[in-house]
Amino acid sequence: MQAYIDQHIRMSLNEDIGKGDYTTIATIPANQTGQATLLAKDNGILAGIDIAKRVFQIYDEKIEFIHLKNEGDLITPGDKLAILKGPSRSLLTAERLALNYAQRMSGIATMTRTYVDAIEGTGAKVLDTRKTTPNLRLLEKIAVNIGGGHNHRFGLFDMILIKDNHIDYAGGVDKALNQVNEFLVQNNMKLNIEIETRNFDEIEAVLSIGKCQRIMLDNFSVKDTKKAVKLINNRFEVETSGGINLETIRDYAECGVNFISVGALTHQMRSLDLSLNAEI
Repeated sequence: MQAYIDQHIRMSLNEDIGKGDYTTIATIPANQTGQATLLAKDNGILAGIDIAKRVFQIYDEKIEFIHLKNEGDLITPGDKLAILKGPSRSLLTAERLALNYAQRMSGIATMTRTYVDAIEGTGAKVLDTRKTTPNLRLLEKIAVNIGGGHNHRFGLFDMILIKDNHIDYAGGVDKALNQVNEFLVQNNMKLNIEIETRNFDEIEAVLSIGKCQRIMLDNFSVKDTKKAVKLINNRFEVETSGGINLETIRDYAECGVNFISVGALTHQMRSLDLSLNAEI
């Protein structure tokens, strides 16, 4: 995982710097050293500070990064998050990328914590989805964890999730489940199987066939979710998904579901405002 993160940082540095940070080179002497403070300008949950530190380390190993706050800490405007010391040019050149990572990850962690707090005590878990920024999925899922949420499958390869279009193309719930199980046996693979259901007929079909670990209730009302949970009766894990927001999530959690997946954690979040201020 660290190798992937480091590669991502190097690619992002190359995207930003290109042939050179000409503004910094033109204005700052090569031998000048400085100190800067990483500051919070928003309320929220800090995430990505370790990634920010790694940005500076990869760009210039001479930079010293002193943590004052850690991943998962609650932060408020004016909080000092870290002190940085080193070559002034390097501090300036790596600043934007480090902030970009930390601001986005902190926004995700903050939104996740809000959803997690909203269902505290119900036993349900908040899950992320694959609705992530391309090539930032790992970091965004790390941020969900920091905010107290849980990760759904990482991609298309680490879990079977039979969705509505799979069911329709396969010719029905029974055919989709049977074909998936045959595929896993033939290829000597062990993956958990989840199937999406759109109505009670599909739930009944899954209950009669089995061959999966989790049933997803897609766009069910709260009333129908309660009915579905009672019908499933703990024979399978139950996940609910589709249009659930902060106003409705507790109602769904109190239906007795095991998981609630929320795409908004990673695609409707607002980045937290952080800044790096030079100390003169």
